Amino acid sequence: MIHIINIAHAGVITDAPSISSMGIKFLFFLLSIAMIIAIIALVISGILYFFSGGDEKKMQIAKRSATYAILGVALAMGGMILVNFIGQFFIK
Repeated sequence: MIHIINIAHAGVITDAPSISSMGIKFLFFLLSIAMIIAIIALVISGILYFFSGGDEKKMQIAKRSATYAILGVALAMGGMILVNFIGQFFIK
């Protein structure tokens, strides 16, 4: 019976993170995963270019995939900057 009374006198949680801060952390996590995937794609396209053996078609495929990977890195970095900028207004 005494243990029930102690639990009943538990305090209010005042330092819980807000929903907006958790959402921003989740978006930042997703953008980090996108950044990792884009960097892996860039490395794979470099390997494809290296092993193309002078074949023009394979070199064009590797160049195109490198272009898309660089675009993916740029978009992920831009997204991280945007999330950090907007997050400053919601997280105090």
